[in-house]
Order: sequence, then C-alpha cells, then structure tokens
Amino acid sequence: MIKTHQLSLSYGDTSVLKNINVQFRTSGMTSIIGPNGAGKSSLLSLVCRLQQASSGSVTFDEQDIHAIKSAQLATKMAILRQENHLMTRLSIEDLVCFGRFPYHQGRPTKDDFEKINRAISLMELDNLKARYINELSGGQRQRAYIAMVLAQDTDYIFLDEPLNNLDMKHSANIMKVLRKVTDEMNKSVILVIHDINIAACYSDEIIAMKEGEVVCQDTPEAIMKNERLSALYDMPLTVETLHGKPVCLYYL
Repeated sequence: MIKTHQLSLSYGDTSVLKNINVQFRTSGMTSIIGPNGAGKSSLLSLVCRLQQASSGSVTFDEQDIHAIKSAQLATKMAILRQENHLMTRLSIEDLVCFGRFPYHQGRPTKDDFEKINRAISLMELDNLKARYINELSGGQRQRAYIAMVLAQDTDYIFLDEPLNNLDMKHSANIMKVLRKVTDEMNKSVILVIHDINIAACYSDEIIAMKEGEVVCQDTPEAIMKNERLSALYDMPLTVETLHGKPVCLYYL
C-alpha cells in the first residue's frame, strides 16, 4: 500500500501542499478532483518520486519510497504526466515498447510483445501502430501514451488528466478500459481528473483537494453532495441522481 505522511511541498514562501495524509487503494479506481491550483498534479509527482517533498514522506509497503531502487519501483508504479517530451520520431509500437523497458532492458521478449500488443488493442490503435507519434492527432497521441503506461504492467497506475485532447467517445472508452483494468487485472488506478461526473461514474473512491489540502477522501456517493461540492469549487452546485449515479449540474 502507498501512503503519504504529513507530505508538504513549498516553493519559497508559496505553499503548494500542506501536510497530506492519504493512502491509495491496492486495487480499484481513485479519482483526485478539485479546482485549479489545488495541488493535484504536485501530489502525484511527489508520490511517484518525480519531485522531492519539502517535508513528510511517502511509503510503499511501509518502506520509504526514496529507499527503493528505481528499477524495482518501475515495475511497481507507472505515471503518465500531463506533458510528455519523448522523441516524436517513434512509432506507436516503439513508444509502447518503451513502457516495457523495466523488464526487457532493450531486448523485448515474446511476453513483452504480447503485453505491448494488448495495450495497443485496448487503446484501439491496432491500425496505427506503425505511425509516428508526430503524425497523430492529439487524441491518438494521448491514447498511445496511455497504452505505454498500461504496457508497463505495474500494480499502481497514476494518470494525470488522461482525458486531455479526447472527445466524448474516446473519453468514455478509455474510462471503460481503465475500469476493466482495475476489475479484471486487480490494478490500482489513480487519476487526476477535472470532470467530476466521470469521476463519480467510474471511481471507487474520490480524493477532493483544495488549496493544497485534502478536504475529504470518501466514496463518490459521499462526496457528490451539494454542500461539499459547492464549498470545494466556490460556486453553487446541484447534484441529481441519473440511472442510479450522482450527477452534478455545474453547467446550469
């Protein structure tokens, strides 16, 4: 299990995260929601060791995350950041193969290619796998990056706004795939997401953040309440039930 302990991050006099204490499920889907500047992406960066905390710690199975060797950690957790800076003269297949590097170390095996092809198929990119990344639309590129992370086949999958550049069809398809990954492969998927209705529909748990703090960590049904969401986003919000799911009418 991954836990944070009094985790804080500051830049000079600016406090980004303040004493965060959360634990991430060993399986299932967790969505992190909150207004811009809440510290959602920063939390993922600290948990995945992409940044150094100002204070506090992150543990993986009771071991400090900074004490775990990088090669070992890469087989346990994967992260897709908002911005990716990989070389554009890579094909989709090569990009997804890169996700298997912690295992094949440059010499992919039959098992690696099976996982690569499965991830490409899950993202509906079979007919495009020979295409270069710079030849893809924004949505196709985003699906390719998600395929790369899925191919890494880790226990924990962290996704920072994975629905960027995606239309409604592909957003829904990707959330269904992620739901399938959690249910059938017993993975823990943690994603930063702005659409609270998608978070409520697909997640087992929601972490709500505001101004660098965790406001609450609970089930979607417990968090999708008028008072809680209105206080979180500083605007009047109404939650209705549609087909048994809570839906926030934030556009009215």
